[in-house]
Amino acid sequence: METELTERFATLSHPQRLGIFRLLMRRYPDSLSAGEIAEVLRLKASTASVYLSALTQAGLILQRREATRMLYRVSLDGARDVVTGLFEDCCRGRADLCPPSMAEPAGSGEMMSDGKFNVLFVCTGNSARSIFAETLLRDLAGDRFNAFSAGTAARSELNPTAVEVLRSNGHDLAHLRSKNVSEFQQADAPQMDFVFTVCDRAANEDCPPWPGQPVSGHWGMVDPVKATGTEAERHLAFRQAYGVLRHRITAFAALPLAALDRASLQRRIDGIGAEA
Repeated sequence: METELTERFATLSHPQRLGIFRLLMRRYPDSLSAGEIAEVLRLKASTASVYLSALTQAGLILQRREATRMLYRVSLDGARDVVTGLFEDCCRGRADLCPPSMAEPAGSGEMMSDGKFNVLFVCTGNSARSIFAETLLRDLAGDRFNAFSAGTAARSELNPTAVEVLRSNGHDLAHLRSKNVSEFQQADAPQMDFVFTVCDRAANEDCPPWPGQPVSGHWGMVDPVKATGTEAERHLAFRQAYGVLRHRITAFAALPLAALDRASLQRRIDGIGAEA
C-alpha cells in the first residue's frame, strides 16, 4: 500500500498530469478522448499520450476503446485510495484533519433562513441549458429549492428560442435574466448547497472552489444553440434539451436528501448525469 501510494503521489506531483486528473474529475462521469484532453489543456498530442499512460499505470484513470478512439475517465477507486491512504495511514485517521462535510449527512448543513437548499446551474453562456435548469427546478420544486443559474462567459443574453420553449411549456419568465458566475462569488452572495455544470466547456474550466464545499455534479449535454439545419430541426434541439433537463431535475428533486450521506448523494447525482 505504501509503495502504491508513493507512486500515485509521484504521478500527481507533475502539474500537467495533475491537470489531466483534475479535468477528468470535473468531467466525471464523462469519458474524454485523448484529443479532447489535449485540446482543453493545450498539450501536444504526444505529450498528452505520455501523461495519460502514466496516470493509467498508476491506477488513477481508466481507459477503454470505442471504435478507433481511446477514451479516458477518472478512477474513483484510485482517487479514493489516495485520500484514504493519506488520511488513515499518514494522518492516523484524525477526525480533526478531515473536512467535516465529508462525513456529514447531505442535509445536516445549515440551510438558508427559508429552509431551502440553494442550487446553482453553470454553463458557458447562461442563455439556454442553465436557464432551462433554473426555471425547471424553481417551478417543479420551488418549495424546497432556491434555483439560480449563471454563465462563465463575460457577457451573455437569453436565447429567444429557449425563451419560446419555456413560455410554450407554461413557465413564468418574469424574473428570468442572464447572469455571470461572478455574481455568485461575491461575499454577500447566497452560499450554495449544490453546483451543477450543464455544459462541458464550463466543466473544463478550473474555477476556484465554492465556499462551503457544495455538492457538485456534471450534467453535460449538447448545446442546442449550436444546432444546425432547418428551423424545425433547430427548434427540436431546444425541445430535446429541455426534455432531458426536465427528466434530470425531476430525478434530482425526488432524492431523499436528508437520508443520504454525501458519498451516497454524489453517486446518485453522478448517476442522473450519466442518463440520457
